[in-house]
Amino acid sequence: MKKDFYEILGISKGADAAEIKKAYRKSALKYHPDKNPGDKEAEENFKLAAEAYEVLSDPAKKAKYDQYGHQAFDGSGGFGGGHGGMNMDDIFSQFGDIFGGGFGGFGGGGGGPRRAKGSNLRIKVKLNLEEIANGVEKKVKVKRKVQAPGVTYKTCSTCNGQGQVMRVTNTILGRMQSASTCPTCGGSGQILDKKPNNADSQGMIVEDETVSIKIPAGVVDGMQLKVSSKGNDAPGNSVPGDLIVVIEEIEHEFLKREGENLHYDLYISFAEAVLGISKDIDAVNGKVRIKLEEGIQSGKILRLKGKGIPSINGYGSGDLLVHVNVWTPKTLNKEQKQFFEKALTDDNFTPNPEKSEKSFFEKVKDMFS
Repeated sequence: MKKDFYEILGISKGADAAEIKKAYRKSALKYHPDKNPGDKEAEENFKLAAEAYEVLSDPAKKAKYDQYGHQAFDGSGGFGGGHGGMNMDDIFSQFGDIFGGGFGGFGGGGGGPRRAKGSNLRIKVKLNLEEIANGVEKKVKVKRKVQAPGVTYKTCSTCNGQGQVMRVTNTILGRMQSASTCPTCGGSGQILDKKPNNADSQGMIVEDETVSIKIPAGVVDGMQLKVSSKGNDAPGNSVPGDLIVVIEEIEHEFLKREGENLHYDLYISFAEAVLGISKDIDAVNGKVRIKLEEGIQSGKILRLKGKGIPSINGYGSGDLLVHVNVWTPKTLNKEQKQFFEKALTDDNFTPNPEKSEKSFFEKVKDMFS
């Protein structure tokens, strides 16, 4: 069972942003790889602390975690986002500023070159309602910047491969030494040595790559998913950026989505309403047969449990709400008109709703409760 994020950082649920950051820095410095070389347990605690901080430092993610716990981030289809799959490069590229000076290696501190991260790519993926309900694997072609074959790099002469340059300043308190990112190599410690003619000034080329994306069931329009390391490369000893996948939902012809519930308008004739009938309707996973009792009223809502969209957090599925509408013909022939004229004086056709029949507003209230 996964350890509670608050317990990992040693804080309470009421901790504010400053307390969360302070607790993470304390934990990260305690388990930092530079202080615990070769210690696998310390490395694991270091990653756990980073994972906890990534969630608790983000107000939206924190609120989701407080409500649902670890399940809020389960079933994400293997996408990144820091939950359970963080590596050292991710941690130092995202949170390196928290550590301050004093640590080298890994690119997180002030004593060595840092690994640059390539830019992210962003694409839209269109999904129909069936794909959203069942989850789907999509293969998309993306144009990525990658290092050209044959590119070589050499040690930056400005910083001698350290990624930083030291400056000494005379102050009233004496000579002060400070470090800043090398302006020549941008902190990587390397500069371009040789490149082929088809590469750009940084030794990069653009290539098409087919990326397989596993999209979990229950995603919503506008949701963003991250595929780690499928964005652009950066020059030298860098970390690839990420591919950001934006979900675009294709509207269904008959079904209307409302969160995890689906709505279906079923139109029946007056005769069908009087006599009762079985009907096949379109559900998200094929046809579903429903039986309408004799004398069913227009406005009746039939709820089909579990026939909606699965919860992306793994809390079951929504329902399919079938709205019954009795269709009134606009034109009648002579015989039909005579029949209904006789019905005007027939007590059996006089509206007489039962007390148990709910009003339209009560039905709407029940639907949203």
